[in-house]
Amino acid sequence: MDILCGIDEAGRGPIAGDLVMAGCILVQNIEGLNDSKKLSAKKRESLYESIVTSDARYHIVKFSASQIDAQGISKCLKEGLLEILNTLKADTYLFDGNTSFGVKNLQTMVQADGKIAQVSAASILAKVTHDRDILEEAKKYPEYGFEKHKGYGTKLHIEMIKKYGYSPIHRRSYKLKALEPTLFSYGA
Repeated sequence: MDILCGIDEAGRGPIAGDLVMAGCILVQNIEGLNDSKKLSAKKRESLYESIVTSDARYHIVKFSASQIDAQGISKCLKEGLLEILNTLKADTYLFDGNTSFGVKNLQTMVQADGKIAQVSAASILAKVTHDRDILEEAKKYPEYGFEKHKGYGTKLHIEMIKKYGYSPIHRRSYKLKALEPTLFSYGA
């Protein structure tokens, strides 16, 4: 039987918090798996517990905002993929998306997180880990409202950065037009 390791990430797009990647090999069927973005937070938490308490083999990798700023998101993604491939032994590795970031022996599939159980499981592991971590950061930095936007660049989040500046978990390498100095044209 071909052993498949599904891989997905959470936290690529936010302007604060960790990038979290997960690889997962399922040993048994787990009912209800789907793309983590299509599940409620309560359902994700329940499925997360089902995955980690089953005989599934999994590995979670995190990159901090400072690592993302220093290396760039693509290099972090590549490093995370390599770590998962070196940690979890499988016949096939499938990453959700359309690029392998130059990693050999890695297949990709757009929307695999909603189609392939192992990738769905990885999606849930990554998303729950990301969200739990950002909720912990919300306790340290309550002024930013991380519990509301999970680190994404919402209007509220941008306003809080303008008011309080960057926190240690903000990705300073992510350039946001809303935070750039206003340019005035001649004659205005």
